[in-house]
Amino acid sequence: MPTLQHTVVDSPYDPLTLVAVDGVLSRIHMTGQRHRPPEDTFGTPDPRPFDEAVRQLDAYFAGELTAFDLPLHLVGTPFQLRVWEQLRLIPYGETRTYGELAEALGNPGASRAVGLANGKNPVSIVVPCHRVIGAGGSLTGYGGGLDRKQRLLAFESGAGAAGDTLF
Repeated sequence: MPTLQHTVVDSPYDPLTLVAVDGVLSRIHMTGQRHRPPEDTFGTPDPRPFDEAVRQLDAYFAGELTAFDLPLHLVGTPFQLRVWEQLRLIPYGETRTYGELAEALGNPGASRAVGLANGKNPVSIVVPCHRVIGAGGSLTGYGGGLDRKQRLLAFESGAGAAGDTLF
C-alpha cells in the first residue's frame, strides 16, 4: 500500500496542497480548483517529503527559477502521460495551443483529447498546463481558474509580479 503524505504551502495564488506518494510529489492542488479530490485522500500531514518542491516553488514565485527539476509520481493513461511530458517542454514565458501540442504528439486531430488530458494534469505549475491556450490566443479552461491562468502567464511574461491581479 503506498504511503500518502501532504503539506500546505503559501503561494501568491492562494495556498497550495502538495501530495506525495511514497515520498515523491504526485499532486498539487489549488484552493477551489476543478477536479480537486476530497482532503481525506491527501494522506497524513507531513512536510518532510516536500523540502525540494517547496524550495523550487519559492524560487519560481520569486522569479529565480524557470524550469522545475523534481521527480514526479504521475498516474494517468499513457496518452495523458505523453501530454504532460509535452507540457514540461513548453519553455517558461511561452505558450502553445492545444493543436500545436496534438501536432507535437504526432496526432494533429487530437486537440480536444489534448485539452482533456491537460485539464487532468495533477501537478499544476510544475507541469505547466497554464501555458496552453486556445487557437487564436484565447485563454481557455484552467483547473485553477482563468484568473490564476492569466496571472501566471502575465508573471512569466514579465508583465506582473507573482500574485498580481490584472483586472
